[in-house]
Amino acid sequence: MFYVQRDAAGQLRRVEAAAFDEFTEILPADHAEIQEWFADDEVENSLNQLKQSDLDMIRVLEDLIDVLTAKGVFNITDLPAGAQAKLLNRSKARKALSSLTNLIEEEEQGGLI
Repeated sequence: MFYVQRDAAGQLRRVEAAAFDEFTEILPADHAEIQEWFADDEVENSLNQLKQSDLDMIRVLEDLIDVLTAKGVFNITDLPAGAQAKLLNRSKARKALSSLTNLIEEEEQGGLI
């Protein structure tokens, strides 16, 4: 059983396994609206996992491009101008953050006043 609260239009607004002050009715776990509510959560969780995976893969691709260019297998100029600009901007941003991290570490170790 799930405790639910509906909005003015009758749509589920909140669903909890335990009673809460604002609940307006109780629905069984196999009720279609409960199934739909949790299916939406599952879809959202899957999308969030894919987004994180995309971010991780972007970093892998950047590292791969760095390795290939360092070995002379690939030149950054082989890419379209837009892709070159994006990679260079990300590289600059990472270097800027890297220098900030070094400053913070030095300050924590007493290296800076």
